[in-house]
Amino acid sequence: MSTMDFNIEGQPDYSLLTVNINSGETLKVEASAMASMDTNLNMKTKMKGGISRWLSGESLFINEFTAENGKGEIKIAPNSPGDLCHHKLEGGTVFLQSSGYLASTMDVDLDSKWQGFKGFFSGEGLFLIKCSGSGDLWFNSYGGIVEIDVEKDYVVDTGHVVAFTDGLEYKVTKFGGYKSMFLSGEGLVCKFSGSGKVWIQTRKVQPLLSWVFPFRPAKNKG
Repeated sequence: MSTMDFNIEGQPDYSLLTVNINSGETLKVEASAMASMDTNLNMKTKMKGGISRWLSGESLFINEFTAENGKGEIKIAPNSPGDLCHHKLEGGTVFLQSSGYLASTMDVDLDSKWQGFKGFFSGEGLFLIKCSGSGDLWFNSYGGIVEIDVEKDYVVDTGHVVAFTDGLEYKVTKFGGYKSMFLSGEGLVCKFSGSGKVWIQTRKVQPLLSWVFPFRPAKNKG
């Protein structure tokens, strides 16, 4: 099982991940997330999901950074302001919202073809990334990340779900009746059952956009 030295700074608002890659080892990183790196790191870009998935927005572009002729350091910055979490996979599986993946070691398999939650994360992405194997996994959120142990049943707004483990079963449903769904500000929720972990984010994007909208610059029609 691969283990890399790492450090997380700037939590929980503007998290930055630093990873030390040993010579000859490779780290998988979300495309465009590299902030800085040593010159002995070599990068290759790969696409998970294939061309057909890319056309529908369901592919994941990954940059693989390999340290050559000595250890190399890389600093990784998530696209959105918020928290960052490390999880050690030991033969299990974690499902991430599509925008949550940040980095992983090579022995963590990423499957972007999994369609169990097609259209589930309204405003957060259209598919989940299935992360399985044994190794280091880092994921990020918009807002802070709170880890919750679920032992029986638990309900989470879909826009707040960051990740969950495979020990949980789920059901997506509306919150209350249709009147509540459209007038209360609450929409779809995920009802988890079983035993496992759920990671939620303390903020979601859509309410922020709604709050900012009235302050947008208005065009002068005169």
